[in-house]
Amino acid sequence: MTERPTAGVPILRLGDVLVSGLLNELDDKSALAFTEELTETIVASGARGVLIDISRLELVDSFVARMLMDLSTMARLLGARVIVAGMRPPVAITLVELGIELAGVETALSAEQGLTALGWRKGAPPRERAEP
Repeated sequence: MTERPTAGVPILRLGDVLVSGLLNELDDKSALAFTEELTETIVASGARGVLIDISRLELVDSFVARMLMDLSTMARLLGARVIVAGMRPPVAITLVELGIELAGVETALSAEQGLTALGWRKGAPPRERAEP
C-alpha cells in the first residue's frame, strides 16, 4: 500500500458542498497534495460546490493564484462550482499590482456569502416548545 502525501488542509462536507480553508501558505508539494485530495473528495462525495476560505492568508503570490485557478478548472470539469472566499484587501491589491487575474475563479467577500451563493442554507432555527 503506497502512502499518499496529505496537504494537512481540512476538507469538510456540508451536504453537497465541501468547505476548506488555506490557513497558511502552501509549498509546492502541499499544494499538489491539496489539489489531489480535494479533487478526489469532490468525486467521492458527489459534491456540487466547493468553498475555499482564504481569509487567513496574508499574501497570495502567483503560485497560490495559479493553484486556485487550476483547482477551479479541475472542479468544474468534475461538475462542481468553486468559490474562493475571504480575500483581504491587501491581497486583492497585490494581485492587481502584479497583473495576476484569477481567471475562472468566483469570489465572495465571506465564507457565509460563498456558501449562500453555492445554495447552502443554515438549518431552520429550533422551534420553541409549547408549554402544556
